[in-house]
Amino acid sequence: MIPSPETIAFLMAAALIAGCIDAMAGGGGLIAMPALLAAGIPPVAAVATNKLQSSLGTFGACIAYARAGHMDLKAYRWPIFAAFAGSVGGAWLVQRVDPSILAGLMPALLIALAAYFTFSPKVGEMDRHQRVGMVALSLLIGVIGFYDGFFGPGAGAFYATIFIALGGLGLVRATAQTKAANFASNLAGLVTMIAGGHVIWIVGLAMAVGSITGGQIGSRLAMRFGSRLIRPLLIILSLALTAKMLLDPKNPIHILLFG
Repeated sequence: MIPSPETIAFLMAAALIAGCIDAMAGGGGLIAMPALLAAGIPPVAAVATNKLQSSLGTFGACIAYARAGHMDLKAYRWPIFAAFAGSVGGAWLVQRVDPSILAGLMPALLIALAAYFTFSPKVGEMDRHQRVGMVALSLLIGVIGFYDGFFGPGAGAFYATIFIALGGLGLVRATAQTKAANFASNLAGLVTMIAGGHVIWIVGLAMAVGSITGGQIGSRLAMRFGSRLIRPLLIILSLALTAKMLLDPKNPIHILLFG
């Protein structure tokens, strides 16, 4: 399937915006996935193609954070590995089972996440006491990695919450480590989807140009404005993704509430 030049231009613009938002607070899939589906890309191919463009965009954001000294790959290598391993398992499983159970749980989880950032004590730029050990932190990140490979939306916000609430990182450092974990889980999901033959390469690579550009813009904005920008974005994106899921007629919670 090769979309028209106009459709590819539309998808590149959507990827640029998604990459910018994703680099700041996660949640870029809220824009990229609907854009792919609106362009007529089949659902499984849309997920796979989104993994391609998102992987490249997130990699670019990782480089920006690493160059600025906000990323510690050595200290957090095990959570990153756990995100990769978890995503492989999730991407393998999603090709064999119906992910509607997770779709039903997601709105409640995202509301809880938004509530945490709204009512929790102010989170600044300085690191705080780490509440769990590296083993427990890695296991939790691995669970989110599994979710990212299996379903995906909001994974970046969940990574950030764990690094902040339990890892004790300040917002900018947590966002940087989130990008590393997100890249690992995106890459793992992408490799699994490539093996299944679902990626539309011309679309994914074109969108990657927009995603990389957006990622560079977003990462620099996040490093410049810090918690003043990241915290409100996490709240807004969590609530927006919740609303999107609840309005989806196929979501089990929508069916339960509205018949």
